[in-house]
Amino acid sequence: MAANWLAPTWLQRSQMVLDRTTLLSHPASSFGAYQVDSEEHELWKNVLAYPVLAAAASALVLALQLVARTRSVQRLYARITKSDVPVKVDNDLEATGASTQSASHVEQLGGPVIFTFKVLRLVCSLTLLALSVAGLFLHDADDTVDFSFDARWLVFGLIATYAYASVLAFTSVVGSSSLSRLVTRHLVFVLLFVFGVYAYRDLWPLATFTLQPVDASEGPLLWAKIGILAFAAVVIPVVIPRQYIPVDPKDPAPEVNPEQTASILSIAIYTFLDSIIWKAYKVPHLPLDELPPIADYDYAKNLVKRAFPHLDPFQVSKQRHIFWGLMTVFSREYFVLALMLILRVVATFTSPVGIYQLLQYLESDGEGAFVRPWVWIAWLFIGPVLGSVAMQYYIFHTTRMLVRTEAIITQLVFDHSLRIRMKAETAGSPSASRVTTAAQTPDNASIAELDEEDAAHGSPSRSNGSEDETVRASMISTASTAAVKKGKKGEEAKDAPAQPSTPSGNLIGRINNLVTTDLNNLVDGRDFLFLVLYAPLQVVLSVIFLYSILGWSAFVGMVAMALLFPVPGYVASLIQTVQTEKMKKTDARVQNVTETMNVIRMIKLFGWEPRVADQLAEKREEELGYIRKYKILELINGNINFVIPVVTMIATFTTYTVIMGRVLTASRVFSSMAVFDVLRDQLHMIFGLMPAMIQAKVSLDRVTEFLNKTELLDEFSEKDAASAEAIVPPQTVESDIIGIRAASFTWSNENDGSLTPGPNRRNFTLRIDDEVIFRRGRFNLIVGPTGSGKTSLLMALLGELHYIPNGPDSFVSLPRAGGVAYAAQESWVQNETIRENILFGAPYDEERYNKVIYQCALKRDLTLFEAGDMTEVGEKGLTLSGGQKARITLARAVYSKAEILLLDDVLAALDVHTSRWIVNKCFKGDLLRGRTVILVTHNVAMASPIADFVVSLGTDGRVHSQGTLSKVLAKDDKLAEELAEESEEIKKAETEVDHVDPGDEFAPTKADGKLIVAEEISEGHVSWQALRMYLSSMGGGYTLVFWFSVIAFLCLCEVLGVLETWWLGYWAQQYEDQPQEDVSVGYYLTVYNVMLIVGIVCYCTSYVIYLFGVLRASRSIHKTLVGSVLSATLRWLDKTPTSRIITRCTQDIQCIDGQLANTLGWVTELTVAMVMKFFAVVTFSPIFAIPGFIVAIVGGWCGQIYMKAQLSVKREQSNARAPVLGHFGAAIAGLTSIRAYGAQDQFRKESYRRIDRYVRAGRTFYNLNRWVSIRIEALGALFASCLAAYLVYFSNARAANTGFSLNMAVGFSSMILWWIRILNEFEVNGNSLERVQQYTVIEQEAKPTSDGIPPAYWPASGDLRVEKLSARYSADGPRVLHEISFEVKAGERVGIVGRTGSGKSSLTLSLLRLILTEGKVYYDGIATDSVNLDALRSHITIIPQVPELLSGTLRQNLDPFSMYDDAVLNDALRAAGLFSLQSETDEGRITLDSQISSGGSNLSVGQRQILALARAIVRQSKLLILDEATSAIDYETDEIIQKSLRQELGKDVTLLTIAHRLQTIMDADKILVLDAGRIAEFGSPLDLLKNEKGMLRALVDESGDKEKLYEMANASSISP
Repeated sequence: MAANWLAPTWLQRSQMVLDRTTLLSHPASSFGAYQVDSEEHELWKNVLAYPVLAAAASALVLALQLVARTRSVQRLYARITKSDVPVKVDNDLEATGASTQSASHVEQLGGPVIFTFKVLRLVCSLTLLALSVAGLFLHDADDTVDFSFDARWLVFGLIATYAYASVLAFTSVVGSSSLSRLVTRHLVFVLLFVFGVYAYRDLWPLATFTLQPVDASEGPLLWAKIGILAFAAVVIPVVIPRQYIPVDPKDPAPEVNPEQTASILSIAIYTFLDSIIWKAYKVPHLPLDELPPIADYDYAKNLVKRAFPHLDPFQVSKQRHIFWGLMTVFSREYFVLALMLILRVVATFTSPVGIYQLLQYLESDGEGAFVRPWVWIAWLFIGPVLGSVAMQYYIFHTTRMLVRTEAIITQLVFDHSLRIRMKAETAGSPSASRVTTAAQTPDNASIAELDEEDAAHGSPSRSNGSEDETVRASMISTASTAAVKKGKKGEEAKDAPAQPSTPSGNLIGRINNLVTTDLNNLVDGRDFLFLVLYAPLQVVLSVIFLYSILGWSAFVGMVAMALLFPVPGYVASLIQTVQTEKMKKTDARVQNVTETMNVIRMIKLFGWEPRVADQLAEKREEELGYIRKYKILELINGNINFVIPVVTMIATFTTYTVIMGRVLTASRVFSSMAVFDVLRDQLHMIFGLMPAMIQAKVSLDRVTEFLNKTELLDEFSEKDAASAEAIVPPQTVESDIIGIRAASFTWSNENDGSLTPGPNRRNFTLRIDDEVIFRRGRFNLIVGPTGSGKTSLLMALLGELHYIPNGPDSFVSLPRAGGVAYAAQESWVQNETIRENILFGAPYDEERYNKVIYQCALKRDLTLFEAGDMTEVGEKGLTLSGGQKARITLARAVYSKAEILLLDDVLAALDVHTSRWIVNKCFKGDLLRGRTVILVTHNVAMASPIADFVVSLGTDGRVHSQGTLSKVLAKDDKLAEELAEESEEIKKAETEVDHVDPGDEFAPTKADGKLIVAEEISEGHVSWQALRMYLSSMGGGYTLVFWFSVIAFLCLCEVLGVLETWWLGYWAQQYEDQPQEDVSVGYYLTVYNVMLIVGIVCYCTSYVIYLFGVLRASRSIHKTLVGSVLSATLRWLDKTPTSRIITRCTQDIQCIDGQLANTLGWVTELTVAMVMKFFAVVTFSPIFAIPGFIVAIVGGWCGQIYMKAQLSVKREQSNARAPVLGHFGAAIAGLTSIRAYGAQDQFRKESYRRIDRYVRAGRTFYNLNRWVSIRIEALGALFASCLAAYLVYFSNARAANTGFSLNMAVGFSSMILWWIRILNEFEVNGNSLERVQQYTVIEQEAKPTSDGIPPAYWPASGDLRVEKLSARYSADGPRVLHEISFEVKAGERVGIVGRTGSGKSSLTLSLLRLILTEGKVYYDGIATDSVNLDALRSHITIIPQVPELLSGTLRQNLDPFSMYDDAVLNDALRAAGLFSLQSETDEGRITLDSQISSGGSNLSVGQRQILALARAIVRQSKLLILDEATSAIDYETDEIIQKSLRQELGKDVTLLTIAHRLQTIMDADKILVLDAGRIAEFGSPLDLLKNEKGMLRALVDESGDKEKLYEMANASSISP
């Protein structure tokens, strides 16, 4: 085999020249072909002539490179290519040895370590030169040797080579930094070449039985030369640190990442990570700041510079798929990856080749062997280690690309998003689900809604008209062309179900998806080289190898494999179908859980916990059914993939022995088995990678489509000359004008402006026929009905809309020189502190800031937060109410120094009192004096005192009237009518008895002092409690039996697997012991097949038992968790954010169902397999028990160190990823605001900063994996090669047993890494288990008991008696009610009144036992504390201020458990007054089938209260508690609710009303006045009013409606 590597003439000539000895005698069998004509004396045929040729080639290339670096050549090149001359050119020819003042020469060359190595290499080169010269003189001195002319030239050639190397080495020491780097490359090349020649001539023969070193006659001198060469050519280049070269010389990294200066060896085996690994091992948790600094080539700004020229649609010359852009950016990396994969493929065959050669050596007792066995033993170690180095370097590169791609794509999508037009999109007409009577509808109907598909395919406007065409005509033509192209897509989208329209909702969702789901898919598909290069190459080499040892029988096996190939494909398609259905069921459960947790307070108030738990259990059962199907199909697929290579192997061996009649030897069996394993792995890999590749392709398409097809703002869209001429740019208008003249605006350039707004207003057009010029330095109002285009007018000024000029004098102008500030209607906050949200990048000015806080009514709100204005607002402002968000958005605009403020309906989310405060303190305040304010508002009455100029818009999108307020009102009767009605509502709101003044910073906080508990982060390993919960719930009541069964069947399966391998070796051994015809192939095949089938049956049994255990555990844990949360105390629910509970019930449960169950199964399987393989090795080589244990212990120790570091870094990586996505999401949601403020660069920089933090953690995390992998793979290879050495040299084992032992050892050692990896994954997934377990031991309410079931008739009446009732929110908290006693007769209507903090809400909660109570409450004669909580709460109905509704139909809301028929429900709706709010013909009429969105967000608060009242009527409770909604309800709805309460409730129904306005309760039977948790007064209204010092009398006298209230009290006392 090795003979082919030797060229005979080289051997002859070199020996003739240097030894003057005759050619060594070789056995004729091996080297008969090497007899050559000794007359040939061509010099070039001698191997020693090659180094001088290499040196000459190097010198030529070096000369060309040096010339190319001179300034004159670079100038010439720049002139030819028309590029810039590089600013800094090292004139290296002149600058040799020059050092700068800033750094010493040694520092310039990379520091003392690198310099020392360079000097050492110079010394080595000079030594080699000296030795060569000495050798020449020695030969000359030897008279007996006739030294030929050719030989002399060869020696001179070597001397010249070493002299050239010495010059290079000297230049590398004294030259400038860049020159030194250049010559070093040439030096290494030359020395390595010479070393290669000597290795071939003198080292390789040592590894053979027949060859001798060619230059042996030189004696010690030869080995000295080879040693020095090895040190200079191999050791130094591998261990010398690399010099740090900054990516941008002007901006070097402040701290250099060790990766950038690590030597080649350090990079290959990742020793540069040692320090971080040990640091992480020693501390409990390693913070991000202590991780290695980010390398400067990974800085976001440098990645952008590198990638954007190939990816950014504004920098790429022609549109192309992003895949090609990414390939261009990472071309160098992919070249390296391809090389590494090829190396890995070659290395994969080292084990089969090594085993084959060793066993052949043992079978033939070394007869005819050419290569010594120690070479193959070393091969068993070096091969896998090299393969591991190649594979790890491959992964090192791919993970580096992964993190970089995440950074680049995130930034690319972010940058492009800053250019796109934000359009409102919805899947259909909003009228179907958005109710027309909803109060406080955001002004979004005017936003052009576009089908999602259409928006995705929207293209920048390109008008094609000739010069004399008007712009409008060209716009029409473009839009119609686009419409034709998109017809089909649009039709598909129209069939989608209707959804409530939210501005730009779908677009924002899609953009967020691009950087989350799509980006994950994209990076998961990075390994496509495995499919196109690695797998095909592996298969080809496998077939070649099998053919070389088994002949054409290998092709029979391949045919068998090809025929069986479609089977796993079919099963995979079944798996996909089941997976899709499973995902649907999971989604249904997740949606149900999310909904439940969002309205958990309502569920507790109504006592629905048992029914909700049953409902969730039902959904869970459906999901588990599909999980079971999925897992069983997975088992079938796994078995097929296992069986295919086995069938291939059996077919091959049968053909080989039976048909070909050949002898099956141990060497053939065991080496081919290893190759069949390789083929099996390829099968698994192809099926595993295909779905990821397909998903990656789809995601790449989506990103490409977003970059190339999303509609851009006008300033970024392409325009031809005709349209450019027709549009008068705003700059030509006088600089201080704010306004629009003669123009139309659409939300999309696909809308040609000729369509009229239909019922769905999809193609809304804002038309300014004349002109609208806003007053500078004044307060301008924009008013008009919903959908008239008020927001659109602001957007038009900001340049967010598509501009269609009507004529040559058209313009739109918004001067930005003095700055523009914008407060969006949908308040926009970032996930930062309140202060950072207000400052928005502006410098902090304490006096101005405090004024803004005061004027925007935020002072009191800040006192409610523990951290004041340093409180983080959370994602999308989670910790803030709608009103707080609106005021922070306003405060940002007010705080900015912008001269122009555009405020979009900032008063809409505020109550009357706060609105009044904002108008008086902020709008009339000194901070807005002299600034131009344009305010869109519905609340004309509130804003009228400050209006200097008013623009009123009509529903057709045209200006109805403009001028002063009085002038506009005179023209617009409807507006005047609205103004009067609003004034009435403001007056009504001002009669509230318990409102808090927004400026009162010492207002009482909530009694329960709602605190968010910090989420527990578990450090280190999974706790035993959590693990025990899982393991025991898997076994049901029989944990030991369950686990014994699983492990026993697994052990049986693995024992059979080991025996199968041994049996094949035993079969092969029979051919050695007896004639071929006596060996019964049928017998051996039958036994093998029986073992195989029994093994598969055992495995399947174990798997199915385990699977049912997994399902049992999943069911039990979900049930426990849901039950625990549903019966949690209100206090606990208040302290715990809903999002956290939802995460436990969704993500964590999914993890337990999937990854946790899988990883635990794999850990069990691998452990059993490793133990069995280890025992198999020890059985044949007992002495290897000790090394085996050592390997296991060292491997485990490495794994332990790695896991400790990896868990830490993984946590940091997750923590660093969230802020990147958070910032991205917030920025996308606020694109309009960012563009209005002109803050794009500020956001880019922040994005860079966050991406850098993520990259720092991400790179370290992935590199840690490399560190452990390479060490453990090397350890495994060492174990296998040591065993091989022992078996060959120190044992008398037969070839079959040796092969079996080696097979087991290789299997065992390759499993160590997987075992550690999967155990680590199990630990990470175990975190979910721990989080769930924490929620099963929370504060619980009393559990239902059989004694607590009330009699069936209860409650027969609404009689209520309270005796000495006290209450507190927590066991150690203060009392909020103090020994209250009162009695209410059945059918009485009682009003509860009191100022804020008097205990009104606490009283209702204590009646329902939602907080801790002392004392007694009797409801219809039975003490409530003796009744089960669900029974008590299901017989009392509470209507909260803002009732919560479930998503689904109205029917599901009134009757969630389908207990009543439609007639009952419709009667309840009629009684509650819903039908008197709407007419039968009303298009948006609410019916039982109307869809309610989550939380009831598509209904007004008034409508929600009516539905809650209807629900109470359906429940027929005898006790009804109403928490009155005040300013949120319009006048008409309020009247209807009051009327229904008086007329429609049964005579025996007791009504308790928590009143905020006195008008509501002055006609009640009794009034309960609370003060600081005590009863101040209780009696009929008239009686209480007679008490001059009474609290009720004081409240009535303070009110503006004093007379009316007295009248009501008198009337109620007269009425029966």
